[in-house]
Formats: sequence, C-alpha cells, structure tokens
Amino acid sequence: MRIVIGGSGDVGFHLAEALADAGHSLTLIDSDGDILQHVANKIDAITLKGDISSVDLLKKADIYRADIYIAASTSESTNLLSCILAKKMGASKTIARISNVEYVEEEQKRNFVEVGVDHVFNPTLLAAKEIQRLIRKCSATDIFEFEDGKLSILGYIVEEHSKFVGKPFQALCETKDFDTRSIALLRHGKTRIPSTEEKIMANDHVYLVSNASNLSDLDVYFGEELREIKNIMIVGSTEIALQTALALEQKFNVSVIVESEHKAKKFVEHLNHALVIHGDVANLDLLKEEGLGRMDAFIALASNSETNILTSLTAESEGVFRSISLVDNAAYTQLSQRIGVDTLINKKLIAANNIFRYVRKGQVEAVASLHGVEAEIIEFVIHTNNVLTQKPLREIGMPRGALIAGVVRREKGIIPDGDFQLELDDKAIVLTLPKDLEKVENIFK
Repeated sequence: MRIVIGGSGDVGFHLAEALADAGHSLTLIDSDGDILQHVANKIDAITLKGDISSVDLLKKADIYRADIYIAASTSESTNLLSCILAKKMGASKTIARISNVEYVEEEQKRNFVEVGVDHVFNPTLLAAKEIQRLIRKCSATDIFEFEDGKLSILGYIVEEHSKFVGKPFQALCETKDFDTRSIALLRHGKTRIPSTEEKIMANDHVYLVSNASNLSDLDVYFGEELREIKNIMIVGSTEIALQTALALEQKFNVSVIVESEHKAKKFVEHLNHALVIHGDVANLDLLKEEGLGRMDAFIALASNSETNILTSLTAESEGVFRSISLVDNAAYTQLSQRIGVDTLINKKLIAANNIFRYVRKGQVEAVASLHGVEAEIIEFVIHTNNVLTQKPLREIGMPRGALIAGVVRREKGIIPDGDFQLELDDKAIVLTLPKDLEKVENIFK
C-alpha cells in the first residue's frame, strides 16, 4: 500500500515506524530537514522537505498514486488544506489531524467528507476518552472492550503479595463461571506471549482476555483490591485536562488544579460540576491542602512530563488508589511499572494507534495498543471462505508472535482453543507482536 504522511512529528513518526515495519511503501513530507534526516536514519521511506500544502510537493510525492494520505502536522488549517488538495489530486483516502473539538461532531465530519477530507482525528479527545476508560476500570492498567463488552482485554500488575506469584500462567485461566486466558506479558521492558507453564513473577504486567459479563468478577478472581472511584483530582491547564474533566464530572466528584489564571477562568466557564482551583500544580503542599489524600484517583495532565510523573508519585505515596500521568516522550510509556505510576499515556501515540485501522489489509473492525507494550490488538471480520474457515486454529499457520485471543460469534464471546474453527462473519480478536504483523494481515486479508 502506498502511503504519504505530511508532518513527521511524534504522531507522523510513530505511524511511519509502524507502517514501515508492516512493509508499506512510505513517503514523508516535513519542513524540518533535521527531522527528515532522523526519519531517514530510522525508517525505510522517501523523504521530501517542504510545506505539506504545496501542490508542487504533493506532485513530487506522487500523491495521485497514494492509497492513503495522512496530514499529521501540528497546524490544523494546513492539514485540512493539504487533505483537500491531495484528494483533488487523486489520493484515494485522506486523514487530517485537527485541534478543534467541534470538528469531530458528526455533522462537521460529513461536511469535511464533501470537500475531500475522509476522516479527522483529535489527539486530545482520543486521549481523554482513553483516560475515561481507564478510570471506569480502576483496578486494571488497561481495558479494551470488543463488541459491547462481549470480550474484554485487561492489563494487571502482579503485586508481590499476589497469590499468583510463583504459579504458572495456566493458573490465571482456571475460572468456573467465565473463560479467561493470559495473552501477553511485559517483563523488564520486554513484551512476549507467555507459555501456560511459565511461572508468574512479582511486578509482571500481564494481559488477559475474558468473556466475563461483569468485569468486577475478574477483579475478585485476580485478587485485586476493589475500590469504588468517587473523588478525582486532575492537575493541568491543558486542553486535555479540560476535556478529561468534562468527560468525568457527570459521574465523579472532580477537582481540577489549574496553574494559569486565564485558563482557570476558561475551565470555570466550560465545567458545570467540577471544582476549579487556581494554583501551582507542581506545589505538592498545595495538592495535599486541596485534599490529595482523600482522592481515589489522580490524573496529571500538565504540559510538563516530569511534573506529571512527580505529582503522580506523590499521589501514590499519599495512598491514592489510581494514578494516570500524561507524558510527551513516547519512550516513557514503558516505564510505568518500574517507577510506580499506574499508567503513563502519550496522546500522540494514542492518536497514531487510532488511525492504524485505515491502513490495514484485512476487514478490520477495531485496533488497540496496550500502554508500553510492543504488541497490537486487531479485530478482523472473517469475510470469505478460505483456510481460516476450513481448518482448526492450530493448523492455519499463525506465527509464533501472534495468537487469536478471542472470537465473537452471533453475540457470544468465545475464547478459542487450538481445535476451534472459524466461521463466516466471526469477529476474530488477534494479538500480534510487531515482527509478525504483516504475516497476520496476510492470513486475514
């Protein structure tokens, strides 16, 4: 597939890196020569220097041959103009990064399609939704629900006192009322698929798939302390802090500490129930005075990653049950289990992962990425009778770094074994390591 990416910042670079690993033909455009040189050193791609809204440059990128054009620069207006031009010049599909939250409304999306922008994405809103999902399932570090919860994938950190320490991974699968299976392991910063006989260690970050209808049952089974989230403190004057507060204030008691007086007034104007406090988010004494120790969850969304991590660690030391911290550096997302913060998120990586679905070969319904884990979860629809429907799973040739974690068939979530055989219209949820992504796509295309 021929893909052109306009803008090689964090979003564009992460996309390009993943797409290059999958064997796609890439062209990257950016006005910064140093960034392009960095890209060229890391990725097998054509690089072009200049303005992504330049007609001449789009011609040089052979935009008329592009299956997908992604405008991912930090300028919303440039991205929209670039996509409109690319579509007029022959690009099959166009995707634009935007910052205006109004543009994600369905009516506005339809307007964009009419002028040549097939899809828009807002990194801030996507990250706010991710935080909302994490807060809903407070005991887990990650949660992804497929087909309205018929199957769920959850991440847990194994505490030192856990009854599972020293037991084989098979022990995680021995439930009575619902099916559960371990599908991935993050240990010492490395991701792999564990065998059922391998022993579980303290501080392992394990990922499970389950068809439990009530996910709190899985918490009890896993041995996690259950705690209802009621009180949440958010720190930061960023747009993501505002959008997260808007998403959470209807259900939770939310306090927001905003360092900018001007931004604090904006928060007061937009929020209906949350308490807005003007103050220095890095002032740990202020956080404690404003009730940090009484909070069930702490969400650090300031513009400085180090401030977010430090305040989150302080929250943990004060006994806050759940901590989520926003970081700019994508490499930080793998450090959460080592430094003591429950979840580190990067909104640019979330955005990049979200638009992967538009560049897959197979009939893809959903794509998800686990925080800090070098693996992807892809939901494929079985749309033709081929080897997938003619042989049991153990014989279809899945690579060692991939597995079919679950199947949704006629409104029922199933965790399959090697004897299971897929049928037409099944939805297969597949976990794959990057090295085997292309093989998996070829199997399901």
